[in-house]
Amino acid sequence: MSKQNSSKPSLHTVLTPQLLDLYEIKNSIVVIIDVFRATSTMATALYNGALKIIPVDSAEACIEMGKATGGITAGERDGKIIPGLAYGNSPSEYPRSFIENKTLVITTTNGTKLLHMALKMGAQDVITGSFPNLSNVITYLKAQNAPVILGCSGWKNRFNIEDTLFAGAVIEAVKDSFTIHCDSSFMANQLYNQQKDHLPEYIKTLTHWHRLAAYGLEADMLYCVSRDTAPCLPIYKDGALINGA
Repeated sequence: MSKQNSSKPSLHTVLTPQLLDLYEIKNSIVVIIDVFRATSTMATALYNGALKIIPVDSAEACIEMGKATGGITAGERDGKIIPGLAYGNSPSEYPRSFIENKTLVITTTNGTKLLHMALKMGAQDVITGSFPNLSNVITYLKAQNAPVILGCSGWKNRFNIEDTLFAGAVIEAVKDSFTIHCDSSFMANQLYNQQKDHLPEYIKTLTHWHRLAAYGLEADMLYCVSRDTAPCLPIYKDGALINGA
């Protein structure tokens, strides 16, 4: 990991939203990570031509924003579509033939809530990260020369491994560009390096795999650890995520 160098910006990994207020968010770039499945779905929709994605932190706000914008409403709680919303949080629901030039209004169990927390705490910029857009995240962070917070959405404020694995993948690629004195970042990077050559097998041991597999979502989760299948850069501008790639 990088040696202390005051000319390099800092990088920290926040393992759950419950820990976010322990970190300096203001003037930092915050990467929202929700591998299963919110940020993977967002990358997929934008890569497939969605005009923009409006992330909201409640089902009620999703319904109202959908009416106001004419957008497609989508959202899940505990892996199931919320009553009153039209679509779910599966990347496979948003092919180009369906989502191109449309607005998606989405709420999820973990990721959209963390995104709004980061905004309220004064983040300089907010982007979303997932394995399908890993390289774009890496390229962006290297170019900005600004402090970075890798924000893992976890599961209902608890730690999860899949988001931490993605943080570790980012760290592996950018660590020479940052000053990193953060045990959670060291752990994430070590875990990723241990498992990077067999992610599809490893994720089948995780609690979130079993939780979502009960709903028949195995194909979704395998897609969510596929690298650079939706190369784009979801970045928050003027109330929505757009493709900044």
